[in-house]
Amino acid sequence: MLRPRPGEVLWDLGAGAGSVGIEWARTDPTCRAVGVERDAVRAARARRNAERLGVAERVRIVEADLRDGLAALPAPDAVFVGGGVTREVVDAAWAALPAGGRLVLHGVTLEAEELLVACHRAWGGSLVRLAVETATPIGGLLGWTPARRGRWSGTRLTQSTR
Repeated sequence: MLRPRPGEVLWDLGAGAGSVGIEWARTDPTCRAVGVERDAVRAARARRNAERLGVAERVRIVEADLRDGLAALPAPDAVFVGGGVTREVVDAAWAALPAGGRLVLHGVTLEAEELLVACHRAWGGSLVRLAVETATPIGGLLGWTPARRGRWSGTRLTQSTR
């Protein structure tokens, strides 16, 4: 969906542990990522993860609120919004992308899904829903319990052309 290409820059907005930006940077030695994370603990974790995985020089983590932290970033070729999917953030990401840029939005709340559907109607692209469930006891039997945390559950809008 993001399709990193040599020399490209990714914005990983709501970076969390930094996994999307880190994997982006690992695809090619010329790929760079900038993660924006407002939570100091998560930002520090993302920096440690980039260091441990050998891409710290190509993955920069900016500790800032998404509403304030985008203006100073280098121009992106692709944007992943993993946390903080709001109309304001999505519009800023969309405006920053060049022709042919890619935008992937990840939402886990109904409000985020409403926004993803609105963006899909306005811009096209594809909507994909991914879910992970874990077998847990229900009395003496097992049943499926949906995962509600992390990047592995939710609906994603991918818009491949600008």
